[in-house]
Amino acid sequence: MTDEQLATAEPLTEEPLESVEAAMLPFATVKGQAVVDMPKDLYIPPDAMKVLLEAFEGPLDFLLYLIRKHNLDILDIPIASVTRQYMEYIDLMQNLSLELAAEYLVMAAILAEIKSRMLLPRQADPESPEDDPRAELVRRLQEYERYKQAAEDLDKLPREERDTFPVYTDSSQIAVEKPLPTVAMQELVSALMDVLQRADLNASHAVQMETLTLREKMTHILASLENEERYLFSDLFNFEEGRLGIVVTFLAMLELLKQHMVEFIQAAAFAPIYLKLASG
Repeated sequence: MTDEQLATAEPLTEEPLESVEAAMLPFATVKGQAVVDMPKDLYIPPDAMKVLLEAFEGPLDFLLYLIRKHNLDILDIPIASVTRQYMEYIDLMQNLSLELAAEYLVMAAILAEIKSRMLLPRQADPESPEDDPRAELVRRLQEYERYKQAAEDLDKLPREERDTFPVYTDSSQIAVEKPLPTVAMQELVSALMDVLQRADLNASHAVQMETLTLREKMTHILASLENEERYLFSDLFNFEEGRLGIVVTFLAMLELLKQHMVEFIQAAAFAPIYLKLASG
């Protein structure tokens, strides 16, 4: 190369190493193969990906939202204003998704019908008043509002795997050393003596009365009457035997009377009662 050519030649510029490495990095991996070059025939349709934000769960939910937003009375809905706002939302939804707006179109037709019926003149007949065209829609809105409130209340309740998470542990893998107690024989004997002393303090002695039999009382009454011609009724009772002895003695007297072995004697009303052996 001549000196003139060297003077006119442009200096060589070196490309940075970082840009070269960035150009070689794959931008996607298809079936395990790295794709470095962008395909020339790549076509992405306009509606390949849609993001739908479900602000309302249905036409009734949207109507309820409009009523709450404008503080309207659900029993006296201004159909004209609600229908206008509803149709604006329908136009927006049709631009996004025709399939999603299908059920909303049905409600739009219902609102248009109610609006037209309210614009028609009504006959003033007190005997057969016409029904309010909004009555059926109001009934559906009230029913939907009740179910929606119940669903929100249920959703606030604690739910397993959402608010609470059960925890399970395997205790078989946990090794716990349990040291054996080191107690001397003298300490065991001392503890036993302490227990025996406390048992002596809690000991109690129950005294029971001798069992009184009806046959013994009958024999005692007959023996008492053999030595006396007659015996005072109250003297045959032993009050030291208590209530049980009195009851058994009285039953013995009645049994002797039943068997015709004794007789009761009373001279006059309210006079003392005596017992004597039966004659014969």
